[in-house]
Amino acid sequence: MLLKKFLSCEKVDNGYIIHGDCADVLLIFMTDNVIRVRVAFREKSAVTASGELSCAKSFREKSFALVKTAWEDELDDLFAGERIRIDALNVPCEETDEALTFTTSTLKLVLKKSPFSSTLYNNKGKCIYRDLTERAFERDQLGRLSHYSCMDRELDHFYGFGEKTGHLDKKFRRLRMSPKDAIGHDPEHGDPMYKHIPFYIRVNESNLHALGMFYNNSYDCVFDMGQEISGYWERYCYYQTDGGDIDLFIINGPSMKDVISRYTWLTGRTILPTKQSLGYCMSTMYYAELEENCDEEIYRVIDKHLQEKIYIDNFWLASGYSSGEADGLRYTFNWNYKRFPNPEKFFANMNAKGINVICNLKPGVLKNHPYAKFYEERDVFIKTADGSSDYFGRWWGGEGRFIDFTSSKGREAWRELLEKNILRKGTKTVWNDNCEMDGIEDRDAQCELGTMAEVKIIHSNLMAYVAIKAISNVYPNERPYVINRAGYAGIQRYAQVWGGDNLTSWKTLKFNVATIMGMGLSGCANMGCDIGGFAGPAPESELLLRWIQNGIFQPRFVINSANNDNTVTQPFMYPEILEFVREAFALRYKMLPYLYSLMYQANSDGMPVIRPLFLEFPDDKNCYDDENLCFMFGPSVLVANVLDKDAENRKVYLPSGSNWYDFNDNFKLYEGGQTINLPVNLASIPMFLRGNGIFFTSDDVKRILADTMKQLDLVISADDDSEFTFYDDDGHTEDYKRGVFTKTKIGVKAGDRKIISFKTEGSYDCPVERMTIKLISKLKGAFWVSVDGRKIARFIVRDNWEDAAEGWYYNLSDRTIWVKFRVPRKKDFDVIISTEKFDLIGMTEE
Repeated sequence: MLLKKFLSCEKVDNGYIIHGDCADVLLIFMTDNVIRVRVAFREKSAVTASGELSCAKSFREKSFALVKTAWEDELDDLFAGERIRIDALNVPCEETDEALTFTTSTLKLVLKKSPFSSTLYNNKGKCIYRDLTERAFERDQLGRLSHYSCMDRELDHFYGFGEKTGHLDKKFRRLRMSPKDAIGHDPEHGDPMYKHIPFYIRVNESNLHALGMFYNNSYDCVFDMGQEISGYWERYCYYQTDGGDIDLFIINGPSMKDVISRYTWLTGRTILPTKQSLGYCMSTMYYAELEENCDEEIYRVIDKHLQEKIYIDNFWLASGYSSGEADGLRYTFNWNYKRFPNPEKFFANMNAKGINVICNLKPGVLKNHPYAKFYEERDVFIKTADGSSDYFGRWWGGEGRFIDFTSSKGREAWRELLEKNILRKGTKTVWNDNCEMDGIEDRDAQCELGTMAEVKIIHSNLMAYVAIKAISNVYPNERPYVINRAGYAGIQRYAQVWGGDNLTSWKTLKFNVATIMGMGLSGCANMGCDIGGFAGPAPESELLLRWIQNGIFQPRFVINSANNDNTVTQPFMYPEILEFVREAFALRYKMLPYLYSLMYQANSDGMPVIRPLFLEFPDDKNCYDDENLCFMFGPSVLVANVLDKDAENRKVYLPSGSNWYDFNDNFKLYEGGQTINLPVNLASIPMFLRGNGIFFTSDDVKRILADTMKQLDLVISADDDSEFTFYDDDGHTEDYKRGVFTKTKIGVKAGDRKIISFKTEGSYDCPVERMTIKLISKLKGAFWVSVDGRKIARFIVRDNWEDAAEGWYYNLSDRTIWVKFRVPRKKDFDVIISTEKFDLIGMTEE
């Protein structure tokens, strides 16, 4: 069934309902740049025997993803405190015999009446999107709904789609969203994965105008991005869903950053993480699988990390802690007292060591579960298709039942046990595993808010939702830290996520980089993949090293394994690479101030931490199909981790529009717009500073809870003006929502007299007392330097500069101007570094 013809247009309070021959289209202009197009097919023809229009299909509103709406929604009460109702724009409709035209300040949407299809123009009249004429919207004989779009097979690119394998550009890929327990998946071609985020960004090289397409529908779906070809049609791509409506939000750029910001405005920003969560986390299934006294083994593992000077702040406790003492089966919220004789003491001891313990939770319930009766009395399980009994499906250790998280009874029962048996024993963090609900085969199984066909993936978001409520109950004003393996659109506002049970292989190391970037483009900035691989044999020494060197840039920095060769992946397992492992860990902890500031940015405007090159350099067309798997770490640093075995060189494309300075080679200058082959060795972590980059680190923090950052060290290249925000707060409470933070905008004014301004807001008493600046100045040293209007001393001898409390020095090895000073106790101040021409011997140039 094809939607072919327009019949009439009806104005409603928040937009328009357009009646077609077999479907109705709800059109809402949420802003000038966000347009909702919802297509609902009817069961019968729109025209009665008498020639009159039959009743339009009602549009039931029940969204789990949105935090912005312009209509009443059935779930408004559930998401109270998260969701905001806005007023839709009142955009006039201009109607002609051929089309309806709607114009905002930035876009013009033209709906052709017959054959029914849409074309979108920017405010300069340039076409930026077209439906496939004569086949825009379709419902097939199986009830599947499809939306077809025109594509340019040469110049179009498609990014996002949440968690996907392979290279970042999904052109010519066919992608399925039907979340699975995808253990050991192929990192290049495997599909589907654990998450369901039906959002992508398309950009065409001819105009470089980015456009986001978000389909707010949780049924299983497919995106075909040009793999399918038919000679009877223009070249096309399409979205196809198993049920519901085609509920499309068209999100305008023109930049890709604009699209991401507006998408996360619509579905929620990344929740601000705790500082401790950004420290290293150790895990393996082995530690919790010993016959007895697992706690003692874990203490020894933590102590070994500290002895080896490998910093650690978190520990993932695998599900073995919950195993039945008689049968060894997993029973979430149960404690195995042979393995953990005193859970409260275990948590207390780990907290005393500065280690956050994070317990694994799974939503399935086996027949002999100790809390089976507790659940049964509260009627919390997903039901069979006829609703007559609890549904039993495949689970770890046999048949199991599953908590209905769409049910208030299910959420309340889960929250009660989570608080009592996990949180109140001494942890503030929740790890939701196996939450794809993949063991429920019958999609007609019944939940309170729909069938499993519709809400299967929604359970994962609501599992995280309940975790946040529980943490807030037990630890008021503490910042929730939740980790999820699965998730639907909007999961970023609840949880950190990870790439599931990845395979130990060089190919996984490589393509996990693209997977993380894709998640970042899909709104999930707090993402990582298991370092060293989860499934398969132990990684060889070189592979483990390269994985750690790559992992230090991921927000989630975790080694986690279930090796099939009776081994445990640990960072100190190979003495021959231990020196390089320590260096990588030290760099991670040095970069924490920059990483935390990037997480604040993600919480503020949705920008990812690990960014594809084109996100920062959208005018460089070479970035759109670059497959070197380099990335930007925030806006300022290009990272080109070594991803190949026995590598002696690393191929790196340096985007045009900027100079680049090699961190590891005395800030050697490279011009942008070229590909270089960089010599590498086992120690190499190739990093380049952007020509107008602002980067900062600190050596002060080795244990996040115990240490205080007293000094901040900046590296600045001032080829052009730039700015970046240094963000700090207490790292663990919700006080930042009430203004208790330090937000310092660091501005750099380029020129012979470089002005580095610091403008601070917020009431948090930032502990930083001292600051250093390394300013790249390849042509000459400074003439003078001032801090807050006061000139500071110059040092000719480096040793003297290092002994002094403040002053400046020109280092000829890398040609950087070194400045250090005590931070003025005021909100705003400037550091001025003059490299103006000066006359040393009394002679002037003509």
